[in-house]
Amino acid sequence: MRSVCAALIVAVLAVIPAGTSAATPAKVGLVTDIGGLNDRSFNQLSYEGLQRAKSELGVQTGVVQSTSQNDYVPNLTNFARSGYQLVIAVGFLMKDATEQVAKDFPKTHFLLIDDVIKDRPNVTSAVFSTEQCGYLVGALAALVDQDASVKLPGLRHTGTIGVVGGIQIPPVDSYIAGYYEGAWAVNPKVKVLRGYTGNFNDPASGKALALAQHSRGADIVFQVAGGTGEGVIEAAKAEGFLAIGVDSDQAYLAPNNVLTSAMKRVDTSVFLTAKRLRDGTLQGGTETFDLQNGGVGIGAILKAVPARMTAKVDALKQQITNGTVKVSPQMPAAAGK
Repeated sequence: MRSVCAALIVAVLAVIPAGTSAATPAKVGLVTDIGGLNDRSFNQLSYEGLQRAKSELGVQTGVVQSTSQNDYVPNLTNFARSGYQLVIAVGFLMKDATEQVAKDFPKTHFLLIDDVIKDRPNVTSAVFSTEQCGYLVGALAALVDQDASVKLPGLRHTGTIGVVGGIQIPPVDSYIAGYYEGAWAVNPKVKVLRGYTGNFNDPASGKALALAQHSRGADIVFQVAGGTGEGVIEAAKAEGFLAIGVDSDQAYLAPNNVLTSAMKRVDTSVFLTAKRLRDGTLQGGTETFDLQNGGVGIGAILKAVPARMTAKVDALKQQITNGTVKVSPQMPAAAGK
C-alpha cells in the first residue's frame, strides 16, 4: 500500500509545472482623508467596501488614517512601496497627492474617489452624480415643509429649510446644488439657508451652525459635512427638528429625526475596483456613479411621511433616470446664504 501511495504522489507531482504555487492574494490599501474612519459617512463607507472585498474576494487589505493633508503623500507612498497593487485615495482633497504618487509608482494602480485624474493609465477615478440624490432630498424637504397637514418632529411649516456643508469643494456643492433645484422644483418660494463649517471632523461646529439655521426658521437641515455632520443630526435630535443625512443611510443616528439621507455608494466603487484588480481587468479611466446604475440614491424615509409624497419622490427619481429631468452639479445663481 505504501508503494502504491508513493507512486500516486510521484504521478501527481509530475503534472505540476516546476515553480507553481498558490496564487498570492491581491493587496489593497486604503488611505482616508482627515475625516477618519469614524465619520459614519464617506470614509466609513470606503472602509466597508474594502471589508467586503476582503470577505468576498479574499484580497489582503491595509488601512491608514490621515490626520492632516500633509499625511496624504507619505501614506499613499508607503502602500505603494510595500507592494500593494491597488491604493485607494478617499476624497477630492487627495487629488494632487494621488497624481504625484501615481507618477512615481507607475506599476501601482490607484483609485481616486470624487475627482478625476486624466491621462494616467494607472489611475481610476470614481465620480458621483450626487446632485441627483441631492435633488430628491431637496424635493422631499420642500414637500413636507409646505404641507401643513404633515405632522413631523418640530415642523413649523415656515417655508425655510437649511443645509450645512463642510469644506466648500465641488463634491459638497454638487449635493447642495441638487438640493436647491429639487426644493425649488416643488416650491419656487422656499427659502434655503446655506452655510459651511470649513471642516469635516468637528461635530460641535456642525451642531452650532444647524442650531443657528433652526433659529432662523429651518426645521429641516441637510448635512453635507462628513463627521462634522453628526453634530447637525445631534442638534436635530436635541431640539426636536429634522435632519437629512449624507453619504450613507444615517437614520440609525436619530430614528425619529432623520427625514431621509442622500446616499453616495462609495463602498460600491471600492468593492468593484478591488474585484477588477483581482480579476485582472482593472484599467485606468473615469467611472461615473449615478441614479441609473445605483451609485447614488436616498435612504429610508420617515414612516410618518405621507405615501403621496414618497410616491412623488419616486416619480422624480424615475424622471431623472430616464433623462426627463436634468440636474446640474453647479450651484444655482440664485442660491443665497
